[in-house]
Amino acid sequence: MNNLIWLIRASRWARNPPSAGRVALVLVIITVALVIAGLEFWGWWPEWATMERSRGIHLQRP
Repeated sequence: MNNLIWLIRASRWARNPPSAGRVALVLVIITVALVIAGLEFWGWWPEWATMERSRGIHLQRP
């Protein structure tokens, strides 16, 4: 059933493709995400912009 929905969605998209502006917007967003990931990978991302990773939920008791 889910495959049929995606097939219908793809056929609509083929009949009415997105505008050039929409495609450019998506490409800019993907580029920004890749640049941020690269900066973090190479260690050039500032420490203040990194979230602490916590495992599980830590609740404080009153």
